[in-house]
Amino acid sequence: MGADGQRCIRLRRPPVLSVVDDPFVPDGVDPVEVDDRWQRMCRFNPALFDGTVLHVLGVHRNGHGGVTMHLVECSYRYAAVQDAAFDCGVRTLGVKGMVHCDGKLLLGRRADWVHHYPGRWEFAPAGGVEPGRDPAAVLLDELAEETGCTPGGAPVARGLMLDNEAFSWELVYELAADGERFAPGTDEYSELRWCTAAELPESLSPVAERMRDLLPDFG
Repeated sequence: MGADGQRCIRLRRPPVLSVVDDPFVPDGVDPVEVDDRWQRMCRFNPALFDGTVLHVLGVHRNGHGGVTMHLVECSYRYAAVQDAAFDCGVRTLGVKGMVHCDGKLLLGRRADWVHHYPGRWEFAPAGGVEPGRDPAAVLLDELAEETGCTPGGAPVARGLMLDNEAFSWELVYELAADGERFAPGTDEYSELRWCTAAELPESLSPVAERMRDLLPDFG
């Protein structure tokens, strides 16, 4: 990991996921504070529920532009309650899409109620990878749910990024869209917009800023 904790690995092939059987429970974390923080979050957003996420134990290059990710299941609350003052050591696995159509990229402005980067713009869609799911399939589900766009092909893995501010590792995929029409089915984005690379909003999330280096070359 780099000194700034913002590691980026370019990918030329899909990642290999290796999942450990025993669930992960953070050591040295006060369970009372975890519960207190979780209850406060649930009062603010009653839609929250304590499901299961994937925690990234480690990432290793396996040659030829690929990586092996070692993962373990973990209670979502340990990930959700983290902030700069309270780190449980959980780093979840997520996906982000660089969706494009006719030389334009799909951006979403994060709603004010979301936990990380409220009001900031990011490349849409994005989401967490649940245990047992293929990350590329998760991205396609998020594309349908969050944007209503129709894919014009299969997602292609382009990079893996560590986002320490959001306590996550993010698999970045490139994906063509079949047309610019969108019809979001959630309120996680307050606005969706198609932009050229020269028209990207100034208020990008930090990980979206770093994703600029992975953007497709539209010639």
